[in-house]
Amino acid sequence: MSPQSKAESLGIKFEKAAPAYLNLCIRSGNQLITSGHVSDLKGKLGVDVTTEQGYAAAKNCAEKILRSVWDTHGTLDGLRVIKVLGCVNSTLEYTDQHLVINGCSDLLHEIFGKDGDGYHARSALGFAQLPTGAAVEVEAIFEIKA
Repeated sequence: MSPQSKAESLGIKFEKAAPAYLNLCIRSGNQLITSGHVSDLKGKLGVDVTTEQGYAAAKNCAEKILRSVWDTHGTLDGLRVIKVLGCVNSTLEYTDQHLVINGCSDLLHEIFGKDGDGYHARSALGFAQLPTGAAVEVEAIFEIKA
């Protein structure tokens, strides 16, 4: 099953978006580079958000990223995930940022293949605060394989 078909079978809906204040995904050469996409979930890991809720929030960010990539490129087919940067709104004591960002990575693995085009480099970092009080923010870089 192609990445586009797999994403659609998982219930991810794709439709053209109105232009935003900033470009949510830009093509540069054979790369698609996304802006940071924040989760709908607000809050801080280690205070009022659990690791499991953070995982779901990171998955939510990945879905938004895929929509932005689709909006720019027209399909998820023919892409390779290169890099993911995950930012987690967390306390100084919270140390499971990597488990939160697994929510994004796991979805990308499921759609693009863990042993293939979905096998990506990643950073998962803790932040004192994120825009709009979001629990998670993720950005990504994709390669156009053509």
